[in-house]
Parts: sequence; C-alpha cells; structure tokens
Amino acid sequence: MELTQWSYTKRYNIKAQFKEYPDSLVMFRRVKNYYFVYTVQWSMNDPFVTKNALEEMEWLLNRELGTEEDYRQRKQFRK
Repeated sequence: MELTQWSYTKRYNIKAQFKEYPDSLVMFRRVKNYYFVYTVQWSMNDPFVTKNALEEMEWLLNRELGTEEDYRQRKQFRK
C-alpha cells in the first residue's frame, strides 16, 4: 500500500488518499501523540476496505508524520 497524498483539515484532522483506494478519502484523528482512522469516505469504484488495510494505513501515516513510535506504544501492543 502507498500513501499518495495527505493534508490537514480544520481542527487538525488529516485527510489522506492511498494508491489502492484512489477514489476513497480516509480521515484520521489524533489521539495522544499518534493518528488513527476515524472515517473512510468509501467509493464504490474502489475495493472494500478491510481491517488489515485500515491498520496499514495508520502505520503509513504515522510513519510519514514521525509518530510511528507513539503508535507502536499504544495499549493494543503493550503486554
């Protein structure tokens, strides 16, 4: 998967597009020091967005913004 473009929106959310879903717009919100997928404005022209695809989108965006380590430290990955 490839992050093709992203930009900030009002209230510091981020909207992004990915190569595999070119007609769908993915909205991210910030939680603590990392971003997660909030909504997907899915287009019928694109394949269905799976849970694994959403997680990969989160990894890619957080890596792009330099918040990958904070994303890795979230509760889900703690033992």
